[in-house]
Amino acid sequence: MLGLTAGFVNAAGFLAFAVLTTNVTGHAALFAEKIAMQDWETAHVVALWMFLFLFGAFVSSVIVSFIGRNQRYSYVLPILIEIIILGIVALEGYRYNGTIVGKEIFAGSLLFVMGIQNALVSMVSGSVVRTTHLTGTFTDLGIELAQVLKKDTAERAIIKSRIKLRLVIIFFFLFGALTGAYLYKRVGFSAFFLPIAVLAYTLFYDVMRIQFKRIIHNWINQKNKYNNDVSS
Repeated sequence: MLGLTAGFVNAAGFLAFAVLTTNVTGHAALFAEKIAMQDWETAHVVALWMFLFLFGAFVSSVIVSFIGRNQRYSYVLPILIEIIILGIVALEGYRYNGTIVGKEIFAGSLLFVMGIQNALVSMVSGSVVRTTHLTGTFTDLGIELAQVLKKDTAERAIIKSRIKLRLVIIFFFLFGALTGAYLYKRVGFSAFFLPIAVLAYTLFYDVMRIQFKRIIHNWINQKNKYNNDVSS
């Protein structure tokens, strides 16, 4: 679901601001180009975008590290920050008038939240999964497709599960991108309410799932305690 959100934001953000907002690879090349052209104003903006992605990753990592990556709700605050900022873009995006300052603010805010999301997923998954860009995912997929041809049966099963994960991420990213492009052309900045809804649903589902498991666990413990008391 986070891959869908990233694909959506990337496509809708590009149509809105002509900026790719889920990674910084292209921005590094653009920054070098603007420096070479001595276009200092644009170079400053691009540098700010790269910093905001970095800062988003930093903020997310600090939050997860402070709460503890193995704690049940370590991901809630980073996703809430992402929801709030996407909500601001959805509500205030109509104010964007094509100026460099407007692009700096709105595109920068999307890069910040994608930095948050990328770091969050990377930390929670042990640096195995990234959802905001596909370069690394396609690279890993290519490596694993080659490995599955030569590994023994036990290792092949593990590799196949990883391949399925990569394919799911790619599918949802592309589906999110198609949905983001389509909806932005139809409803403008209101389209950003969809990734907000997806993130909110993801949070609600995970919280309810954890609460349900806790209730079941407590019920089993109480039942076992009761049985032990009766037996004694």
